[in-house]
Amino acid sequence: MNPVISKLPNAGTTIFTVMSALSARHHAINLGQGFPDYPMNETLIDLVSKAMKDGHNQYAHMNGIPLLRERIAEKVEMLYKYNPLADVEITVTPGGTYAIYTALTSIIQPGDEVIVFEPAYDSYIPNIEINGGKAIPIPLNETDFSINWEQVKEAINPATKAIIINSPHNPSGTLLTETDIHELTALAEAHDLLIISDEVYEHLVFDGLKHLSLLKYPALRERAFCCFSFGKIYHCTGWKAGYCIAPEYLMKEFRKVHQYNCFSTNTPVQYALAEFLENREEYLNLGKYLQQKRDFLKANLEETGLIPLPSGGSYFQLYSYKNLSAEAELEFAKRLVVEAGVTTIPVSAFYQTPKNCQLLRFCFAKKQTTLEQAAERLKKYFEKR
Repeated sequence: MNPVISKLPNAGTTIFTVMSALSARHHAINLGQGFPDYPMNETLIDLVSKAMKDGHNQYAHMNGIPLLRERIAEKVEMLYKYNPLADVEITVTPGGTYAIYTALTSIIQPGDEVIVFEPAYDSYIPNIEINGGKAIPIPLNETDFSINWEQVKEAINPATKAIIINSPHNPSGTLLTETDIHELTALAEAHDLLIISDEVYEHLVFDGLKHLSLLKYPALRERAFCCFSFGKIYHCTGWKAGYCIAPEYLMKEFRKVHQYNCFSTNTPVQYALAEFLENREEYLNLGKYLQQKRDFLKANLEETGLIPLPSGGSYFQLYSYKNLSAEAELEFAKRLVVEAGVTTIPVSAFYQTPKNCQLLRFCFAKKQTTLEQAAERLKKYFEKR
């Protein structure tokens, strides 16, 4: 038999699968994976059912049904004062991760370099490498997870093709600032760089902060793929529904890849989302809703000795255990599953070369009872130590 040469020789089972399997074996409360355990809006469920009964069960338009793309354009104009062309600049995709992969696949040639900020969402580097590119990881500042722009400047060379930006950031919950936008704009223009902007948590923003979408800035949006997720907005991550917005010259290449991959996205879900998007309060109030959960978990973990780091957005908050143990993150996280009955994710898993910052990622997008029970287990565990 012909040998199979792996395109991802360094890829293994993801930390999320490992920790979730361990969690299931020990009947632990899983605050590791980033998905809600509370019900989604029943009206949206009913709209999907209605779409099915109305006969919308065959292939949708490759780029997404026209009405949904129009509603997305209206939403973007309302939020970011920019009206993308629904016909040529918006494509509906089976999830935000798919959109990121397709964007990278459409532009990366063998030998191209892409700057990635670590800790980073785990799909970025494999997406680059499977296309023959080279990921250039740049660590975020350890104290506040801000970007060291001087280090970015030093990393740029003639092979640099693109930069991946993620705000609100997974796993740290930090947001881009106006200073970041200024620095990114200057570098992108000076070196003619493309940008992949992962904005799937755009509405999960707390404490009066603002999400700075690249769509707000003409100099950036003209060279960017901006990727979004309906799953994060409407608590339906399993639907795998998202979209990408990019200028026509980039979207043309994006759609070439898209047409030979999935071709189109779930049809009845698209019809339901198109109608449900008219309810703006549903996503405009999401930040307040998730902030209450973040604050509830934080208050209930005060007695554990775990130290929370600031989280301005996303589903996540990082907690330091440096005052509790000197163990490496993976070992400590596994011990919490086995001995305390609570599952988290070690932040070291978000680095290409694991490092021990003594940080764990907690997902607070859970029912109040789930958060309360997890906190009680951790308090009892640390009281015994």
